[in-house]
Amino acid sequence: MHEIILATFNEHKKKELEKIFNHKITLLTLNDIGFKGKIIENGKTFIDNSLIKCEVLYKQFKKPVLADDSGLCVDVLMGAPGVFSARFGGDGLNDNERYLYLLKILKGEKNRHAHFVCALSLYINPSVVFVIQEELSGEIIDMPRGQKGFGYDPVFYIPELKKTAAELTEDEKNKISHRGKAAILMEKIIMEKLTTL
Repeated sequence: MHEIILATFNEHKKKELEKIFNHKITLLTLNDIGFKGKIIENGKTFIDNSLIKCEVLYKQFKKPVLADDSGLCVDVLMGAPGVFSARFGGDGLNDNERYLYLLKILKGEKNRHAHFVCALSLYINPSVVFVIQEELSGEIIDMPRGQKGFGYDPVFYIPELKKTAAELTEDEKNKISHRGKAAILMEKIIMEKLTTL
């Protein structure tokens, strides 16, 4: 089975991707490989940041790396929080405090349209790199709903499904989410490219 470094400490993200990949690929988190360093994500776009993670890890471990950078873009905030989604409102906030901070900023605002973005990069070596970016559109609601998911999911409402991202089952989310759609496409690339290298 192929081993790929997954550029995250997040076990939830690892399990989500392994399920989408039908457990055909072994994903090694930063915990698994004993990575103790810090990756400075100072890119201007989600793609920039995903590639920064790949390059740092490949340089150190010389193994294929899969990295995503994702976040929430709110129209009326000119695309913010964007690449700063995980740090929105300050470094010390947890997920709940972060989306409550967002709701405070949007109070009284009629335009609630937003979208999640995921840039997923596969860095097999410096000459073989693949990047996929996908989105999920929705709107921000005032009251959080649902116990599943993480981040901004409880306040991100998907009108077609009449549910927030935090109310979706794992299978529902994997089919339509920004990360799920990117991962489904990436899985085909991984299986094709890694077997030919």
